Amino acid sequence: MANTPPPFARFEWMIAWRYLRARRAEGGVSVMTWISLVGITLAVFALIATLAVRSGFRAEFVDTILGANAHVTVYAQTQQDEDGRTRRSFPDFAERAARVAEVAGVTRVAPLVKGQVMATANSRNAGVEVFGIRAEDLAAIPRIVDPETGRGSLDSFGVQPDAPAFTIPDIVEGDDVPDDEADAEGDEGIVPFDMPQATGIAIGSGVARELGIGVGDEVKLISPDGVRTAFGVSPRVKTYPVIYIFTAGRYDIDRTRVYMPFDEAQLYFNREGVADELEVMTTDPEQVEDIALDIQQAAGAGAIIWTWQDASGAFLRALEVEDNVMFVILSVLVLIATMNIVSGLIMLVKNKGRDIGILRTMGLTEGSVLRVFFICGAFTGVIGTLAGVALGCLFALYIDPIFAFVDYVAGGGVWDPSVRGIYSLPAKLQVGDVLSAMALSLGLSFVVTIFPARRAARMNPVEALRYE
Repeated sequence: MANTPPPFARFEWMIAWRYLRARRAEGGVSVMTWISLVGITLAVFALIATLAVRSGFRAEFVDTILGANAHVTVYAQTQQDEDGRTRRSFPDFAERAARVAEVAGVTRVAPLVKGQVMATANSRNAGVEVFGIRAEDLAAIPRIVDPETGRGSLDSFGVQPDAPAFTIPDIVEGDDVPDDEADAEGDEGIVPFDMPQATGIAIGSGVARELGIGVGDEVKLISPDGVRTAFGVSPRVKTYPVIYIFTAGRYDIDRTRVYMPFDEAQLYFNREGVADELEVMTTDPEQVEDIALDIQQAAGAGAIIWTWQDASGAFLRALEVEDNVMFVILSVLVLIATMNIVSGLIMLVKNKGRDIGILRTMGLTEGSVLRVFFICGAFTGVIGTLAGVALGCLFALYIDPIFAFVDYVAGGGVWDPSVRGIYSLPAKLQVGDVLSAMALSLGLSFVVTIFPARRAARMNPVEALRYE
């Protein structure tokens, strides 16, 4: 008995290749093949580009949260002070911070003083949120202290400048003070008066742009909760020099945040000896829920914790749902593109009916005929998938110049950071996304190819040659 050739033998590949490159006059369907190829390429490109943007948007969103905000925030329960005002602060913040820092997985604990004030400069106003923080804790925030995006220096942050001797006029009426006494106190009734200068602050780039200021300029902060007098509470107004301007990458952070030295913030907001909250950083923010209970227990009685996932969990869940829906929709798009392979193969089988009959009478088995036409369809799917993957990866890698070109053609304003929170459209290529897109496209291409290939394999050679 003659040896049976193995599946996908060389002659099967040769026949399939001849059918693929055949001209239309020879019964080929090269036009349909090209249509199928382009359709699969565009579908896979759209799928990979969408997955890359999705991954990039989530990564950028999470990175800006974790790079400029606490992974876990420890609050105090609401209390009333001796004046009857509601307070949420820790008088023993140092002890609580030391206990939280000992929890496994915690990398840093920073006490904060926070308050909302009005910033004004150059006849412009902006509402900002002041974070009172120690210099060493501010230096550990990666999105804030970034030499590539920051301007200025934080070397003098929290350092009280030398207080030069200022002079103020002595309060005198007429010539009641003799000239010799005036000379003893100072020329022309002027007495020395030491007035400490304000320490420098760090502001977001959005705040600087809104107020029209830069490094070295001064900004006036106005707090409505100032000094209590016999006539009520008077606003507290103080001018600070700007020593550093940061860009965290989030519009809402850059537009509203100001960092002030911790000791200065305690004085400015009447928080002497207390901290409003504790900012906790962890080694694995994605698994912060695993140590949240330990942090709360270490913080002690009256402590309330709030993780970054609690603050942004709804948005992240919405992103996840949207990702799943988009993947399903684009999967249908890939399926529609692969259906072109079916139509092309059906036309190929119809045009090659005489060839199939001759090959069957020469001894070609049904399995060989099925594999020949399977190779024709699968080849189109493979080439289209590879081309789509290449285009999708190039789009993700060069998304910035591509998006800049689109924005230029559209006349600008395509991406509004005040609405979307981040400054540009991000993209992040992940191996899992690329492999899932390839597996989906190749799987659908192989599956839909089987049906027309089986039709060709089951064709009766007598019926195929009856009218030849």
